[in-house]
Order: sequence, then C-alpha cells, then structure tokens
Amino acid sequence: MAQRSPAYKRILLKLSGEALLGSQHYGIDPAVIRRVAMEITEVVGLGVQVGLVIGGGNIFRGAGLAEAGMDRVTADQMGMLATVINALAMQDALERQGTGVRVMSALQIHQVCEDYIRRRAQRHLEKGRVTIFAAGTGNPFFTTDTAASLRAIEISADVLIKATKVDGVYSADPMKDPKAVRYPKLSFDQVLSDDLRVMDATAIVMCRENNLPLVVFNLNTPGDLVRVVTGEPVGTSVMNHLPRTGTGK
Repeated sequence: MAQRSPAYKRILLKLSGEALLGSQHYGIDPAVIRRVAMEITEVVGLGVQVGLVIGGGNIFRGAGLAEAGMDRVTADQMGMLATVINALAMQDALERQGTGVRVMSALQIHQVCEDYIRRRAQRHLEKGRVTIFAAGTGNPFFTTDTAASLRAIEISADVLIKATKVDGVYSADPMKDPKAVRYPKLSFDQVLSDDLRVMDATAIVMCRENNLPLVVFNLNTPGDLVRVVTGEPVGTSVMNHLPRTGTGK
C-alpha cells in the first residue's frame, strides 16, 4: 500500500488534558497516551513536523480552582504546572515509540525541560522532533487554547488541529441535544457570532486575524488524526473564507 501524502508540512496539535483520562477518573490512562503517541508517530513518519500543546484538566483546572475561591493567578499557575506533567508523560510515550521529542516550557523548569525559545523550537521541528509546548503562555488568565493558537502562529504552522471528544463542531452539545447538527465547515466569524465555543474567543480571534485554519476532530476515533493530516474531510474545518456553498448545515 502506497504511503499517503500529507496535506500540511507543519501542524500544531492541541489535546485537552481530559482526553488523556480515558477510563480513569484522574490522571493519565496509559493505554490512551500510548495510542495517541502511536498516531503522532505515524504522522511524523509522513514527514510532517508536529508541535503539540496539552491542557492540564485531567490534573488541575485553574479556572475551577478560582471559582472555588482560590486566587486566580495562583490557580492558573498550578494549572500550568499540570500541563508540564502531561507534557513529560507524552514525551515518555513518544520516546517509547522511537520518536524524537523535546518539551519546551513557558515557565523556567530547567531540571526537566527547556525554556520556550521560538527559533529553537523551529529548529527542533525542522529536525523532525515533536515539540511539546508546556505551561500555556506562561501567564495567568490565558487558556491552553489560546496558547495553542499563539504557538501555532509563532512556529508558522499550516494548520491548528484540535482533538476533542466529538467528531467536529455542532450547533449544540450533541451529548445533550439529539437534534444538534454537525458543521462540516465554518467561518471564524460564525463561530464567534453563534457562540459555538470551539475554543475560547481569544484563540478564535487570533486564528482569524492570522488566517490560521482550524480543524476539529474526534481523538477517540483511531486513525482520524492521520486522515486529517492527509487532507481527508474529517471533523469540522474552520477558516476565514468559506466556499460559496455555505457552511453545510
């Protein structure tokens, strides 16, 4: 079977921390992180340069702690450290697949990972190393969605790919509303005007202003990441200018 050709040279993959839970109630499911690492390794094998941002919600959610009364800055800093834990776990899983990887943190933690330096990150990518961007933006009040958009723009990624628990963007929560309709394609303006909550508004605006395409797909469907990277119509594509056929409601 001939190897499929990638549609992108460089991608930024955004994983939620919750995606690593699998069947666990807390932490990381070894089977899930192993499968994700295998799929990322397959993408690297196609010659695609992969940047990765992972959330920390499987360990700590800064916003949730703040709602419970903790100082928001402290809570967000704890959330940033949770993303470093996930990044180190993913580094280990990728290395077990024989894939080169580097973790770069927006917070200085020299004993366990490198500082984030844009040009160094680009060099790692050029050498075929999966580059994991940890600790969000390094600032409180910004989500890992925003960090993913920022890093994707900084490294000149061709696309931002967000892995979720459903197969794209819906008009409502498909887990709660059986009449929810999936959009094959959307514009960034519609995401904002209809409050579809694909990512937080700051992240969407950054993508729109920098003309960075976004693809949302289901991480739980094996093989879908490779299908997205090879240009198959998987999930929902979000971009600035849609074809005249509309959003495909």
